[in-house]
Amino acid sequence: QVQLVESGGGLVQAGGSLRLSCAASGRTFSTYAVGWFREAPGKEREFVAAISWNVGNTYYADSVKGRFAISRDNAKNTVYLQMNSLKPEDTAVYYCAADQGKIPRANRGDYNYWGQGTQVTVSS
Repeated sequence: QVQLVESGGGLVQAGGSLRLSCAASGRTFSTYAVGWFREAPGKEREFVAAISWNVGNTYYADSVKGRFAISRDNAKNTVYLQMNSLKPEDTAVYYCAADQGKIPRANRGDYNYWGQGTQVTVSS
């Protein structure tokens, strides 16, 4: 069993930066791929970024490529999402999720465990 807790959300002006953290419990977390998803009001939850268990592979949605960076520290059981050049359309609740598979994937149905989410609001 893996439990995930996101933090680091908040209110930021357009062009600003935030770093989200996803802290995990469970000794097998380091063997899981981890993804970030987001859900804006009235929209479906969408893929943002994912990272493989061994940090070797990352995968990004086109909408965030070049602005966001996903990383992980397995010694700390934590995955990060560095978000730069934020835009109002990035406003959403951001969720991290763990996938028992090894490779980063964009399909939310592939993820077994989810956090409770953290709100990110970008003002124009």
